[in-house]
Amino acid sequence: MLVDTNAPAVTGRAARSLSGPVAAIIAFAAVAPAILMTAPAVAAQLALQLQLDPARIGNLFSAELGAMSLATLPAYAWMRRVDWRHAAAFWALVFIGANLASAAAPSYAALLGLRALSALGGGSLMVLCLASAARMPNPDRVYGLWVMGQLVLGAAGLAVLPGLFAHYGLTALYVLLAILMAAALPLARRFPAGGPDTAAAGPRAPQAGGWMVLVIGIAALLGFYMSLGGVWTFIGAIAQAASIPADASGQVLAVATLCGIAGAALAAWIGQRGSRMPVLLAGYALMLAAIALLAGRPGIARYAAAAFLFKFAWTFALPFILASLAAADRSGRLINAANLVIGGGLALGPLLAGHLIQAGGFVPMLATGFALGMLSLVLLAVLVRRKQ
Repeated sequence: MLVDTNAPAVTGRAARSLSGPVAAIIAFAAVAPAILMTAPAVAAQLALQLQLDPARIGNLFSAELGAMSLATLPAYAWMRRVDWRHAAAFWALVFIGANLASAAAPSYAALLGLRALSALGGGSLMVLCLASAARMPNPDRVYGLWVMGQLVLGAAGLAVLPGLFAHYGLTALYVLLAILMAAALPLARRFPAGGPDTAAAGPRAPQAGGWMVLVIGIAALLGFYMSLGGVWTFIGAIAQAASIPADASGQVLAVATLCGIAGAALAAWIGQRGSRMPVLLAGYALMLAAIALLAGRPGIARYAAAAFLFKFAWTFALPFILASLAAADRSGRLINAANLVIGGGLALGPLLAGHLIQAGGFVPMLATGFALGMLSLVLLAVLVRRKQ
């Protein structure tokens, strides 16, 4: 009776102790990439307000994505030596300062440098969030909330930014990002302490077969994001080639955002309830089915089904992919590399897809996206089976 009476209290205290780190992971991971999640609205305002040509706009976003991804490399050194709570506060302040300075940038060159600095801070926070989530008792659920937070804030940004831009211009974006990060700043103390004695802090001497796990895991995540980035980047062009009206395809893609939130929410709800392999199979199967539905000249109904399915599938599968990578390599090297691999996949996917479309149309692009998705699934199955 004594054990039974005390068990709920212990469980409640444990839940409360975990709620702080999870809240920190969700908040920082949502704000850090917010400008990339609202890229369509931001790109339109850059062209309108600053009269930037597409090349210069592309350079700005490339600087953001590149610096956010490359933040992984110095993180390998400082994550082993610095208290993660202090690091989170430091990089949050860098992010805040760079965004406030961006609001008053005197030139395009200055803005380019400040956006890279902001992304360096944001990318460092993303590495912290990924490594911290791997240490949670239920990483599948935490990664689901990690994805959902980004999607919800991105959808909210796309809804409110046009109105803010109309009144305050780009200043509203950068000040808003600084305010959101300042609001999250008190949560920095809720991150795990990290440091040299923690398993996820940074690379250690590889165990037998450790490098093979690292290579397979990186290839699996890279293939997933190359497939995702290539297909999703040109899904609007597929609608145009199929003579689907622009307003109709725009409405479909807007609703698809809600499907993405639903996918991440379902992943968070499922969490670590059983074996990861069945849910991974389900997520990949839906994603591959969506790619297949885009082949040919889809009508509006098939196009909508494909878009909804694709957005739902990748946000549903991703938390379980990340949790599988974290479980496969307890040294933390693999999950710490995820931030860099994600950025590389998002850059390489559209690049490859664009060349394939240029050379042979949408069929080879979709076939390659399908093949990359299948390869990613096979590699993940190898990792999961090896862990079991």
